[in-house]
Amino acid sequence: MGRIDRADYISAVEEALARYVPETTLMQSELFRAMRYSLLAGGKRIRPILVLEFCGLCGGDQEAALPFACAVEMIHTYSLIHDDLPCMDNDDMRRGKPSNHVVFGEAQALLAGDALLTRAFEVMLSSESIRLVGAEKAANAAGALAFAAGAYGMAGGQAIDLMSEGKQISIETLQKMDECKTGALIRAAAKMGCILAGAESNLIRAADEYAAAVGFAFQIVDDILDVKGNAETLGKPIGSDKEKEKSTYVSLLGMEKAQKAVSQLTEDAVRTLDAFSGDTSYLRTLAMELARRDR
Repeated sequence: MGRIDRADYISAVEEALARYVPETTLMQSELFRAMRYSLLAGGKRIRPILVLEFCGLCGGDQEAALPFACAVEMIHTYSLIHDDLPCMDNDDMRRGKPSNHVVFGEAQALLAGDALLTRAFEVMLSSESIRLVGAEKAANAAGALAFAAGAYGMAGGQAIDLMSEGKQISIETLQKMDECKTGALIRAAAKMGCILAGAESNLIRAADEYAAAVGFAFQIVDDILDVKGNAETLGKPIGSDKEKEKSTYVSLLGMEKAQKAVSQLTEDAVRTLDAFSGDTSYLRTLAMELARRDR
């Protein structure tokens, strides 16, 4: 079984992403440059890490799961490129650098996002990926990711977000939006790791519950940082939610209750890991670190 050292998760993902979207001299080389600009711009790589860690925790081959981990990151990156577009959130900075459309223009940025979305499924359903994990596992993992990225998941959450701009919305609507927009992809990553390892359904459910709690806490922390974070540390302006009149967990609950919610969700996430017989210390630490993050 191919294992990846936990200390090497990010470097393994970065190297694989660079291989999957290479530099090229093709006529459409500018498109590849735009794809690589955002894909290789760093970041926490939480989603691919979840694929790899849950795969290993369930006794699977992490090296065989690496293409699927990269596919999740490609879809996450495509969503960031599109979110930053003037027709969406209209943000000029991402991870401390000019957004993709600022550098390459709106049309090329749109195509870069489209190409990354498509490339994700090319990578997961390639003959090599199928050889490594088997056709059924590859199809099930790709299906889980497709559902999470589409109208019932990330894209649907973004639609709710757009409809909610400038309006006072309920906490239930905000929760549903974030469950789709942020949580769906994080949950898919955790489930994919289990699926690729051939885990039992009870472990897939436990991974899903862990990721749902972590994803919810992650979004609340984002809202908190938009109020009290440091723009230089975050790599993007703060206060944008208030400027766009968006309802957030801070605006609806208040800062103190929002912070308490993060703590409770983190405890919930850690508790779900009791279902696993392997070493869950990494995932426990990850949940706590994400709750305390400053970017």
